[in-house]
Amino acid sequence: MRKLIAGMKVSVDGKIEGPEGYADWVQGWSEDYGLTPKVDACLLGAGMYPGYEQYWTAIQNEPDKLLLMTGKLPTLEEVKWARFAAQTPHYVLSSTLTSARWPKTSFVRGFEDIAALKRQPGKDIYLVGGARTTASLIDAGLVDELRLIVYPLIAGDGKALFATTARRRELELRKVQQLQDGRVNLIYGTG
Repeated sequence: MRKLIAGMKVSVDGKIEGPEGYADWVQGWSEDYGLTPKVDACLLGAGMYPGYEQYWTAIQNEPDKLLLMTGKLPTLEEVKWARFAAQTPHYVLSSTLTSARWPKTSFVRGFEDIAALKRQPGKDIYLVGGARTTASLIDAGLVDELRLIVYPLIAGDGKALFATTARRRELELRKVQQLQDGRVNLIYGTG
């Protein structure tokens, strides 16, 4: 069975966004979890998908231009992810969305659809986010692995990754790796 692997960038206090509504401490939104060779599909929530589609489409179309959303040039890693994302099927968990600009986008309506997707042959599935979707899929027992890149700062006010988690959940630490600039890569099994 395919694994569903969530990857998120968080502050030490577990925030994925600061009080301004975005993670201004993240320098680039590339796939930094080592998942690209392991996955052949991505899953997102309906709230995150429109901005995700807009961001990566802008990089696909003009990889050498400043991004309107950040005011920065895309990093080399972001350009690589944009190319990968353009070729990779994306599934959006939504009860209301019915159309997307990306041709390889499909919609799943509930947890049973995600369980069925995991039973299909193929590589693992990257759960890109957002926070509510990640928390609800962990609560439903559908996430097999959680990969966090923890930034060395306390964000204070902002959106917590697990703010909507319904119950306590034990995790199994599988790997710890120190990264540049004081960041830490943590890999947990959600078993």
